[in-house]
Amino acid sequence: MRYFNNPAAFLQLVASMRDGMVSTLTIFAATLIFSIPLGMVLALLRMNRHRVVNMPVALYILVMRGTPLMLQIFAIYFAVPMLLGSNLDRMAATILAFSLNYAAYFAEIFRGGMMSIPVGQHEAGQVLGLTRMQTFFHVVLPQVAKRVLLPVSNEVITLVKDTSLANVIAVGELFRAAKNESSRTASVEPLFVAGLFYLLMNGVVTLFFSFLNRRMAYYKD
Repeated sequence: MRYFNNPAAFLQLVASMRDGMVSTLTIFAATLIFSIPLGMVLALLRMNRHRVVNMPVALYILVMRGTPLMLQIFAIYFAVPMLLGSNLDRMAATILAFSLNYAAYFAEIFRGGMMSIPVGQHEAGQVLGLTRMQTFFHVVLPQVAKRVLLPVSNEVITLVKDTSLANVIAVGELFRAAKNESSRTASVEPLFVAGLFYLLMNGVVTLFFSFLNRRMAYYKD
């Protein structure tokens, strides 16, 4: 072994992959920041009674969930500049593609959560004199948050692994850095180191959602 039985070489390898790790964390964090609010908006539009509103959203969700994320990254990186007439930064294209893709998945998760809330909850809010917005934020949304916690955590865990797809347009994320180091040293060990980093990230994500689940355990359906 070149790295795992040599602490100094292992630390040097990790240092050489540092920029890739930062890029991976950037893609991960930015995707969550943009996709979760967008997913909530799409869910509300999808539930709109007017077909002129909900049908375009339904089509968008179908396209985003029905085509590979890799293809969407290519499409945004190469097609959007043709429409705008200017080049798009690789990292920006990646974050945009990830955000649009994951927003579609989150939208369906949130929609399922909101549809699972009994109509009586809305009626109770009206009886208490709450507006529709107050009922949504103070009565419905807390219950939805608890019900969608598990499926959202699954999507976030998947996102950690999907960040490796950014290398298809040469974004210097972790997996690409690991491949470059693997090619340079003719060793597969950098790939396993990258795998350990993804595992560590998902471990942190799992602990975080376990914490949230315990905090919300006071509410019983």
